[in-house]
Amino acid sequence: MRAPIGHFDNARPAHDCLDELTAPVAQAVRAWHGDVPADQLIYVDTDPEIADTAVFVEHYGRELLDESANCVIVAGKRSGETTLAACVVLSATRVDVNGAVRKQLGARKASFASMDTATGESGMEYGGITPIGLPADWPLLVDSRVVDTEWVLIGSGRRRGKLIVPGKALAALPGAVVIEGLGI
Repeated sequence: MRAPIGHFDNARPAHDCLDELTAPVAQAVRAWHGDVPADQLIYVDTDPEIADTAVFVEHYGRELLDESANCVIVAGKRSGETTLAACVVLSATRVDVNGAVRKQLGARKASFASMDTATGESGMEYGGITPIGLPADWPLLVDSRVVDTEWVLIGSGRRRGKLIVPGKALAALPGAVVIEGLGI
């Protein structure tokens, strides 16, 4: 199978390679439903040694700069309570933590979650966190430009491998809220 974006040697429907995914991601792919068919979730094998964005796009396709998204975990705090949330923005942008995120979470303070918190609470590897398979009770904030992108390269839950999905599929995930200007 040929990947819809990028230049990958090994692209397969994600449901055919559940063993390559972390447990929460594999479970979410297994239980997939909605307007986007499960066979449109594509797994591509990638080398974790070239995961740095500049090297990655040089190897797998420069167009991926405009078609990749990052998923980061943030912690919003208010009155001693902490709310974890995931934010998905195009790779060429950064998450507006102190503006859009703080406002959406109703938090007094918001910051990126520590690596231990992000990996421990998500069940995913740092550098491979994906919105697919995150805890359903977490707010999932998705920049509108990600949703408007035909095909988006995102993490697979591990540093090795990525998922390619229609951008609109991310808006249908549990807890998803599409926000204009989340990525700045």
